[in-house]
Amino acid sequence: MFRPEFISLLEESVGKHAETVLKALETEPSVSIRLNPSKLKECPFPEAEPIPWSPYGYTLKNRPVFTLDPLFHAGCYYVQESSAMMVGHVFRKVLDGFGPCVQVLDLCAAPGGKTTDLSSSLRERFGDRFTLLANEVMRTRYPILRDNVRLWADDRVGTVSRDPSAFGNAPLFDIILADVPCSGEGMFRKDPEAVKDWTPELPAFCAARSRRILASVWPTLKEGGILVYSTCTFNHLENEDTVAWIASELGSSVVGLGAMAPAVHLGAGYAMLPGLVPGEGQYVAVLKKNGAYVPSRMADPFMLFRAERPAAATEVFPEVDIDLQTALHYLHGDALKLPEGTPLGMITITYKGQALGPAKNIGSRCNNLYPKANRIRMNI
Repeated sequence: MFRPEFISLLEESVGKHAETVLKALETEPSVSIRLNPSKLKECPFPEAEPIPWSPYGYTLKNRPVFTLDPLFHAGCYYVQESSAMMVGHVFRKVLDGFGPCVQVLDLCAAPGGKTTDLSSSLRERFGDRFTLLANEVMRTRYPILRDNVRLWADDRVGTVSRDPSAFGNAPLFDIILADVPCSGEGMFRKDPEAVKDWTPELPAFCAARSRRILASVWPTLKEGGILVYSTCTFNHLENEDTVAWIASELGSSVVGLGAMAPAVHLGAGYAMLPGLVPGEGQYVAVLKKNGAYVPSRMADPFMLFRAERPAAATEVFPEVDIDLQTALHYLHGDALKLPEGTPLGMITITYKGQALGPAKNIGSRCNNLYPKANRIRMNI
């Protein structure tokens, strides 16, 4: 199944854990979600188990059909691989060194899992006194980032699609998360195409690309600011070697975080390895840019880069709570039969108290105004 070159590089990179990882990659992947704490306080799935490194994360016993859960469409939770939540855990640790008005850039943000995790952590820590700018350079991937941020519904999060070099040279950001494009070895179990696409040359190519990305954005990180660097791959070329390059060539020092079980300490960073954890592969390291950190209020990056933000409701409509089947018909774009006594005019359709979207009740019928682009396409 795996190329000999991959196995050799894995053994070189993770040492004694290589055999454990290879065996785990032959098994079924786990399923996990992360709650949106501004919308949901309790996990809606019975028998779900909390994820120790995320206050919002849960591992599920089985994979439900998320498309048929209105709470998923309401942005009440995000389906995210559990090892990826380690990045949010690390981010919460480094937040201890910052105060209100912190400005954060999520550089390679699509599809938005880490963005929404950072958003929850920032809001819990600072209320609305923070800025999180989520960027995705690939225009084809940008819409899914924008939609997921819209569903999360935090107006202190903005989205843009820019090349890293477009952020200029002004030191705007206190923290940058760079979850860089990588060879994807850590996702082999979930993505068979990644196995087919892997070549012996790919890790070195990805490492070089990551270094170009980081060099381009480095001037926008304040002196004394923090870079959280992460990949979903195993090899040392993209992980430890690149972290060493950041430290020596860009001017920074590695920040030690102590024990981070169940992550394995590899060189200057931490690796989540299948077989040692229920999830997939993830690597994360923290570096501090040389220089003295001075908190400052720079120009609002939302304005500078014309970021798109979740729209705040300018008018509040009466809420009409509906049952599961009616909610699915609404999400499918079908005509609705609403409860007796529903007010005429514009209304907000809700399910279990969570807003799904608008509709217009004109008495004889109800116009379904759920956006066509977001409608369920499968048979319900």
